[in-house]
Amino acid sequence: MVITLKDGSTREYQEARSVYEIAEDISAGLARMACAGEVNGKTVDLRTVISEDCTLQILTAKEEKGLAAMRHTASHVLAEAVKRLYPEAKLAIGPSIETGFYYDFECAPFSREDLDRLEAEMKKIIKEGAALERFTLPRQEAIAFMEERQEPYKVELIRDLPEDAEISFYRQGNGFTDLCAGPHLMSTKGIKAFKLLSSSGAYWRGSEKNQMLTRIYGTAFGKKEELDAYLAHLEDIKLRDHNKLGREMELFTTVDVIGQGLPLLMPKGAKIIQTLQRWIEDLEDNEWGYIRTKTPLMAKNDLYRISGHWDHYTDGMFLLGDKEDKDVMALRPMTCPFQYYVYKATQHSYRDLPLRYSETSTLFRNEDSGEMHGLTRVRQFTISEGHLIVRPDQMVEEFKNCLALAKYCLETLGVAEDVTYHLSRWDPADREKYIGEPEVWEETEGHIREILQELEVPFTEDIGEAAFYGPKVDINAKNVYGKEDTMITIQWDALLAEQFDMYYIDQNGDKVRPYIIHRTSMGCYERTLAWLIEKYAGKFPTWLCPEQVRILPISDKYLDYAQKTAAELKKNGILCSVDTRAEKIGFKIRETWKDKIPYMLVVGQKEEENGTVSVRSRFEGNEGEQDPAAFMEKLLKEIRTKEIRKELPEEEKKK
Repeated sequence: MVITLKDGSTREYQEARSVYEIAEDISAGLARMACAGEVNGKTVDLRTVISEDCTLQILTAKEEKGLAAMRHTASHVLAEAVKRLYPEAKLAIGPSIETGFYYDFECAPFSREDLDRLEAEMKKIIKEGAALERFTLPRQEAIAFMEERQEPYKVELIRDLPEDAEISFYRQGNGFTDLCAGPHLMSTKGIKAFKLLSSSGAYWRGSEKNQMLTRIYGTAFGKKEELDAYLAHLEDIKLRDHNKLGREMELFTTVDVIGQGLPLLMPKGAKIIQTLQRWIEDLEDNEWGYIRTKTPLMAKNDLYRISGHWDHYTDGMFLLGDKEDKDVMALRPMTCPFQYYVYKATQHSYRDLPLRYSETSTLFRNEDSGEMHGLTRVRQFTISEGHLIVRPDQMVEEFKNCLALAKYCLETLGVAEDVTYHLSRWDPADREKYIGEPEVWEETEGHIREILQELEVPFTEDIGEAAFYGPKVDINAKNVYGKEDTMITIQWDALLAEQFDMYYIDQNGDKVRPYIIHRTSMGCYERTLAWLIEKYAGKFPTWLCPEQVRILPISDKYLDYAQKTAAELKKNGILCSVDTRAEKIGFKIRETWKDKIPYMLVVGQKEEENGTVSVRSRFEGNEGEQDPAAFMEKLLKEIRTKEIRKELPEEEKKK
């Protein structure tokens, strides 16, 4: 048989060989590092025997699939450690994931001390170096095997497998055995560097209707240096996590008696949202040709029946009454049908289009309780929503302009490089989920694809992610934990004008259906605030800061001068305060840095006599004694241009 390797070279063997034996034949060093093999594109154990011609790649921890095999083995080692220390624990599932691995157990929650004990036990198991061996059992024997071990979750998994499925297990030495499809390392000794990270609750199979289990998260790498770098990255994440940092900075909070997904914006957070909202509204109205509307927060179900939301989205809505009531009301999950009736209130000709309606819309969506998280997944949120009513011949150009506006907003916020673009398409295999005919969907998706290609925007295509009435461009970003959220959406709608009987009068006097673009310019304000907290670790660009300058009098003797300086700054729209506390100046300076204020002005006898201020900034440190008017002029320019000033490394800052 002929084995073709990744580099194109070949090896010829007269007899069957395991993947490990072939790796050893290639290089003893490669065999020592090997985690798994990839045979004709399928990942397999190193023990897998090859007896026919194939292509083969030896996978080490440097390759994603090889690292996944190591991490999967680490999850089994964790499960064995749990069973040794907590024999009554029931096993659920333990896969490898992008950042490491986890395992779910039915048992009491684990403390950090418990995780440390488990780590020590895992090290013992790894040192023992037990071989991992795969075996299979017929369906009924597999069920009996797990019933005998009193593992009900494993029994449930086996019963859910197809009748003809191969049911495989992995045994570690002569002891621990787990239901698993693999692949795994040859022995536990192959796990080089690992760490148990945290423990939390997780519903069995992700459903809140099921048993709450205890999940342990961990990670593993091929080298200790890689593990150390990842743990340092996690420490950085802790400093950036908006759900933690946003509360510490008093930007927002949540209260149980108010409810999940209903955050309270504190004064500082509310100020940032206000700044963003005023910017977007002025930008849209003054520079991009939008006209503003203000529409109700609720409507009768009649409206949602016309739009199709009643049939396609009721589970995601908050109903004010019983669904079966004739006149039941619902809080709005979107603004589009409301703005359609603004359009319909006046007859329009082809000369009036495009009409660009915009609204700062508060929306309500009944998200699952398990999905709630900080400001990124909430049940009430505010969005920079807009709908463009256009002639068909205007659609492509207006869609491009919506993309341009979104890109401008991202660039201004300094996050343009952090996003990915997605063409969210319908799923023709799930016709009930959508309205309209296939040819309409194919045509509209084709237009969006051509626009993105023409603008040279890199994008991926996601089947089944379209709105029920049309395809869209989703602009997504990842949070510090790697979870992707949609930040901005632009949707192509060639269908809803028919349902709402919307039309314009063309040049021949005929009624013609317009097209509609649903779009956001910046997206959800709450989610954007979360994104910015994590992007800047709370050190926002000056124009966004709820406090831009703090004035620090050296003693009470200079309070009047400090207040006079503050009054002049405030008169010019600069957000500032005076630290009036009877504290030493060193303490005040440290507190100002801790609060991430962009600028502090220290004033004392010299500054009062000279009519100056001593400027210290987050960006360069000590910027010297300056004329207040000159400082204010530079600061106003920084705010007006929305400059994102770079912060020098600490060792380069002027003391």
